Amino acid sequence: MAVTVDYWQVLDLAPGADGALLKQAFREQARRWHPDLNGNDPVAEERFKLVNEAYAVLSDPLRRRAWETGAGTNTGTTDQDAPYATGFPEFQDYLDTLFGSRPAATDREDLAPAPEAPPDDDDDEEVDLPRSWVPRWGPFGAAPVTPSPAPPPPVRASVDQESIVALSPEQALSGERVELDLPDGTVVEVWTPPRAGDGWRLRLEGVAPGGRDHFLQLRVRTPEGLRVEGLRLHYTLELSAPEAALGCHAIVPTLGGPVRLRVPAGSSSGRLLRLRSRGLSQGNEIGDQIVELRIVVPPSLGEAEQALYRRLLELQKEAEATDP
Repeated sequence: MAVTVDYWQVLDLAPGADGALLKQAFREQARRWHPDLNGNDPVAEERFKLVNEAYAVLSDPLRRRAWETGAGTNTGTTDQDAPYATGFPEFQDYLDTLFGSRPAATDREDLAPAPEAPPDDDDDEEVDLPRSWVPRWGPFGAAPVTPSPAPPPPVRASVDQESIVALSPEQALSGERVELDLPDGTVVEVWTPPRAGDGWRLRLEGVAPGGRDHFLQLRVRTPEGLRVEGLRLHYTLELSAPEAALGCHAIVPTLGGPVRLRVPAGSSSGRLLRLRSRGLSQGNEIGDQIVELRIVVPPSLGEAEQALYRRLLELQKEAEATDP
C-alpha cells in the first residue's frame, strides 16, 4: 500500500507557500535534521532524507503537480534517487551544492590550514577560522543530486552574531577549547589560537543560522585590570592633571604583585611606560608590561580648584603671547 506524506507539513509550511518561504523553510529543516549536526541519530537521518525529498517535489513544478493530483504519492526512493546511500555531505557543502553557490567537494583537501598565531605586538587582531577549526560529526559522503530546476543561490544575511569568551592569561597563552551553543541548538567547538590577546575577534564563517558568521570576542583580563596581548601585558594608569604635570610615583599591579612606578614630570595622556620582563613567559621568551597613562579630570571641581585652573589657563595664554 502506498504511503502518502504531506510535504508541506514536513517543511512546516502552509500549503501554497511561495518560493522564498519554501527555500527558507527547507534551509531551517535541513539544518535541524542534518546528520552532521545530530551525531548518529537514525531518526535524524531519515528525517533529513524526507526533508530533502519534500523540497525536491515542491520546488519542481512537474513533480509538485503530480503529487498534488495523486499521481506520485509513493515516498519510497530508488537507488538513483538516494544520494545519501554512502553517507552524508557536510551541511555547508550540502547547501552550497544545492543552491549553486559552489561545486561540491569530494574530499576535505580544499580546506585552508589553521592560521598561525599573530605576533604578540599586534593589537586587536581579527582572525578568520577556517572550517577545519569547526569539528564535524557523522560520515561524509557523496554530494546530493541537485533538484531541477535549480533555485537561485540564497541571499546572505547582513546581520552576524557575536559572543564574548573570557579566558585567563594561562588559557590565552596556550590556546583553549571553547564550546559554543548557537541559538538554533547547534554546538560548535573551536580552539583559540595560542597567545591570543584581549579584544581579538575570531570569525566562524557560516555557522550561524541563515549562513551568517558568528564572531567570538576574547576577553583576557585579570581582576586587577591587566590586559593580555600575547606575552605582553597592558595596564592603564589614571592620573590627575597635577600628578602628570609634576611627576609622581604610583603603585601598579603586575602578575608578580604590585610595584612602584615613577611617572616622569610633563607626562601626557597616551604616554607608554615599560616594565621589563613583567609579562607572561613561554619557554625562553618573556614579555614586558606596558603602562599607558591617562589623565583624568574630576567631573566636579571646588571653587579653589576652579580658581587654580583659571590661573593656570591665564599663565598659559600669557606664555603663548610672549613666544616669538
